[in-house]
Amino acid sequence: MAAATDNAQLALTSRAAEGSRSARRLRRTGRVPGVIYGGGEEPQLFAVDGRILRNTLAHSGAILQVALDGGSDTPVLVKDVQRHPVKGHAVHVDLLRVDMKVAIQTPVTLELHGADEAPGVVEGGVLSQSVIELTVEALPGDIPDSLHFDVSGLEMNATVTLSELKPPEGVTLVDDPETVLATITPPTKEPEPEEIETETELVGEGEEGEVAEGEAGAEGEAAAGDGGDEAEQASSDES
Repeated sequence: MAAATDNAQLALTSRAAEGSRSARRLRRTGRVPGVIYGGGEEPQLFAVDGRILRNTLAHSGAILQVALDGGSDTPVLVKDVQRHPVKGHAVHVDLLRVDMKVAIQTPVTLELHGADEAPGVVEGGVLSQSVIELTVEALPGDIPDSLHFDVSGLEMNATVTLSELKPPEGVTLVDDPETVLATITPPTKEPEPEEIETETELVGEGEEGEVAEGEAGAEGEAAAGDGGDEAEQASSDES
C-alpha cells in the first residue's frame, strides 16, 4: 500500500485539564479525550467525537490534518491510540505535530501475504511472524500505512530477514538488517504413546491366573478329601 497523500481532516475541541473524572464524563457523551504535542509548541488537550475519530482512523493514512477549535489545519502523526480492553473502542489518543518537510521515525505495521501458497506451508510447515512493527524513517507524507512482504515462495525451514524487504521509495528501514521477520518450521511431532500390554500378554496373564486358581482349588479339594478319609477312619476305629 502506498503512503497516503490525501490527509484526512479531523476537528478537535480544546478541553481543560480536569483529571480522570472529567475524561470519564467525556467518554459517556461519546467523545474521546486526547493530547496534541510536539512541533515546538505547548501540549494541548482536546476532545473529539468518538464516531468521527473511528471513521477517520479507518480510512486515513499515517498523517492527519487536524483543526483545533476551528483554527488552521495542522499535520499530525497518530502516535498512540489507547483502547478499551474489552470493547476495543478508543479511550484516549495522542497526536504529534509534524513538519511535512522534515523526516521522522515511526513504527509501521508489517503484513505478510501469500502464506497459503508457500511450499513450506503446503507441506505442513508452520509460518511464524517474528515482528509486528518495523521502524521507518521518512518525510511525514511518505510514511506508508503498512509494509508488505510476499511469503508465497518460502520453502520449509526458510527464514526471512529485514535485508530481504524492499521499502517504498523515500522510506528507510531503521532496524537491524538481520532482524528476523518470519520463518517456516516443520510441524511438531506428536509424542509417541507409552507401550501398552498387548491382548496376547493380557490373555496369557489371565490363563496363568486361571491355572493358579485351578491349582489352589485342586489343593483345597485334596485337603478336604484327606480330612474326610481321616474322619471316616476314626469312626471305623470307634466301632
